[in-house]
Amino acid sequence: MPKDILQDLLRGRGAHVDPVAIVEGLSPDLAGRQLPGAQHTIWQLVWHMNYWMDYELRSLQGPEAKYPEHAAESWPAASGPRDRAEWEAETARFRQQVEKFAAWGLRAAREGLLDRLVHPRNADRAGDVLWQMAAHNSYHCGQVALLRRAFGAWPPASGGDTW
Repeated sequence: MPKDILQDLLRGRGAHVDPVAIVEGLSPDLAGRQLPGAQHTIWQLVWHMNYWMDYELRSLQGPEAKYPEHAAESWPAASGPRDRAEWEAETARFRQQVEKFAAWGLRAAREGLLDRLVHPRNADRAGDVLWQMAAHNSYHCGQVALLRRAFGAWPPASGGDTW
């Protein structure tokens, strides 16, 4: 697949909403609201995406970061942020990490780093990691969009498909 498609997936384009937009304009209360039947809150999903982006960015920079022993390590214990400051810090971290991934992908393509081995334990190369993160974030951003719709908070101000 062409590298520009990867950038579109990392930053959104067309029907694929920009991941940064999914947290736009949300209050900490809404981010921590539990929808009956849903496994996670928006807060938990954003925290989880941040966990894995941080892990993969550290691994891309080398050496490979220590893999968590249990999946529970990649999820917050709390259902929501303690306050507005914590929510704003987490969403700022989310925006920064999405930007870092997009920038890393462009640089890696330019400098021929996409085939560099990142995770020797399963032979993942840098390009694989970028695609996996694009897919991972897309999956969880879809969950956030669905929760926002259920709470009557969709689309974000910068837009998103409503049909």
